[in-house]
Amino acid sequence: HRPPARTLVTGLSNGGYLVRWQLENHPELYDGGVDWEGTLWRADGPTLLDFLPPALRAYPVYAAGGPGAEEARRRMHAAGFPAATEFLWPYHHAVYWDLTQRVYREELDPDYDGPTEAGTPYCATGTPGCDADYDYPTRPAEVHRAVRRIALTGRIGKPLTTLHGTLDALLPIGRDSDVYARMVREAGRGGLHRYYRIEGGTHADALVDAFPDRLRPLTPCHRSAFTALEDWLAKGHRPPPSGTVALPADRDPVTLANSCPLAGRKAAGDRP
Repeated sequence: HRPPARTLVTGLSNGGYLVRWQLENHPELYDGGVDWEGTLWRADGPTLLDFLPPALRAYPVYAAGGPGAEEARRRMHAAGFPAATEFLWPYHHAVYWDLTQRVYREELDPDYDGPTEAGTPYCATGTPGCDADYDYPTRPAEVHRAVRRIALTGRIGKPLTTLHGTLDALLPIGRDSDVYARMVREAGRGGLHRYYRIEGGTHADALVDAFPDRLRPLTPCHRSAFTALEDWLAKGHRPPPSGTVALPADRDPVTLANSCPLAGRKAAGDRP
């Protein structure tokens, strides 16, 4: 058998975090990687432990309507959830936010809720040990040390391409990949990084068929990013500069399902 000429690593969400971590900590094992909306962990935040509890507090008030709904919506935006993602909130509240918060909080801060295993699902604020009331900055030093052990630095050692949807309602782009791109630049590794903000993309592609007039699939963008990385490594063709990949005005679902040119960028003011 012919040995592989090069080894690339790629992953989505938690898998994207592992791509980042591997290229920071074991770049000798890989030639490059593609990070699809990887989870951001850093001891001083922001992390999902910072923005999911506010969502768990604010969303039920927003969903109930009434006089507190608009203020709750503003609190959601302040936590990092982009404006125009409101149509995605019901699904994410039902499927993602509560479970994700409890799973990771239990792993990193198991003493928060005492002997209870992974918290109380959908508990009301004020309930003892409720994850909706979780406040990471005030937690004991050992909790921050636990996060620091898995934290990212931005010090990648091999070429990395990151893509992230601007309508991500689980890992908001402004609290995740925008931050990580800055970390990479500040670590002096910007020349190894390409970052594409995909307009109209959300977390994974499960909801694209439900909202074809509002969302675009990210799978074609991942294929484009992977191909661009291969060409970068094999042929020396540098990928398009980092930026926001615009959502085509016609939003033809067939085209969006099969094509995602990374060069279709917004030129001005789109770099985080």
